[in-house]
Amino acid sequence: MVDRYSREEMSSKWTYTAKYQAWLDVEKAVVKAWNRLGLIPDEDANKIVKNAGFSIERIDEIEKVTRHDLIAFTTSVSETLGDESRWFHYGMTSSDTVDTAVALQMKSSLELVIKDVKMIMESIKKRAQEHKMTLMVGRSHGIHGEPITFGLVLAVWYDEMQRHLTNLEQTMEVIAVGQVSGAMGNFAHAPIELEEYTCEELGLKAAPASNQVIQRDRYARLATALALMASSIEKFAVQVRHWQRTEVYECEEFFAKGQKGSSAMPHKRNPILTENITGLARMIRAYANPAMENIALWHERDISHSSTERFWLPDAFVTTDFMLHRMNNVIANLTVFPENMMRNLNQTGGLVFSQRVLLELPLKGVSREDAYRIVQRNAMKVWEGLQSDKPVLNDKGESLYLEYLLSDEELRDSLSEDEIRDCFNYDYYTKNVDKIFARVFK
Repeated sequence: MVDRYSREEMSSKWTYTAKYQAWLDVEKAVVKAWNRLGLIPDEDANKIVKNAGFSIERIDEIEKVTRHDLIAFTTSVSETLGDESRWFHYGMTSSDTVDTAVALQMKSSLELVIKDVKMIMESIKKRAQEHKMTLMVGRSHGIHGEPITFGLVLAVWYDEMQRHLTNLEQTMEVIAVGQVSGAMGNFAHAPIELEEYTCEELGLKAAPASNQVIQRDRYARLATALALMASSIEKFAVQVRHWQRTEVYECEEFFAKGQKGSSAMPHKRNPILTENITGLARMIRAYANPAMENIALWHERDISHSSTERFWLPDAFVTTDFMLHRMNNVIANLTVFPENMMRNLNQTGGLVFSQRVLLELPLKGVSREDAYRIVQRNAMKVWEGLQSDKPVLNDKGESLYLEYLLSDEELRDSLSEDEIRDCFNYDYYTKNVDKIFARVFK
């Protein structure tokens, strides 16, 4: 399938139009709050709420002179009003407008990201249920370990995304705050109720305390939450890339009819989407650093944070949104090869059952050290055969490891043939899958 995702919905939240509209929404909310407190007459408040507007071209023109974007904005808006303009931005400082407006932008953008996370979790859940009992080999250090199922791998992904969802929802509570506390945050020129009424109008909480800006640990919480989630998405992507390796070939990104993999090698089918996701995750993590450095501003404020936020906030949200949609596309359309999974599971001639045999021997009174020695020495024979490309099955179609174990007299002193053969039963490794699924998917 073609990835048809468009970034328009998220990117539209960070255009100049969106920024100035958020500023205007905050200013209008403050006007309503002043009116509620009895300062601004109803007629003037109604005129401002109804008629206040802005022109980006005019703002740019004024800013060339003022060198101050907020003043250019308020001047542009005032030109759309009459005498009532005297109440516009009354008792406020620039950051009251800007930071509260950014909170609106972050809130609406994070709502989209949370929606994306729920989308990808549904795709993971669907594929997990589909492959709940699809056997594959589990790997540690990249080396075959024991049998697992593909569904269990996806259950781990789902559980991980659930933690990110919780973190993002909690982060929403941290970032969705506004302020109208004045130049030094002391409410000298406006009552605390003004801030409370304004934030109520905007669907935000009032920051319990602020100086001239909303504190940037809130922004850093957002940046690190996105970075953590991006790292998990990269983890999933890297795993898909490994599965698609020719030597493994257990899964593959959907390859569309007519798609090309290489300009030079017509046979290539490359994991381009997950490679792209890996790169995007690196960028999202990079945004966490300036966000954390922005916490340490001089005294009540400086503007060293401003320049970085004009970059990292829109870029982090747009990139995260795109990355999540792309990963969802990968998961929803991933081509899975159960036969190849089983082939790889059997590739080491039954070695994946070694711990099962190991654990049976202490039950028969054999020491842990002796049990390990017996099981390992037979396993090493299989490894030596693999190094010389010896077949992993004997003439009877049984695994080499089983053959070696059955021929080991010391082992046979403790375990019967039936007991040894029973250790090579895949059902042993899937007996608790349903219980795990019940815990994960509830």
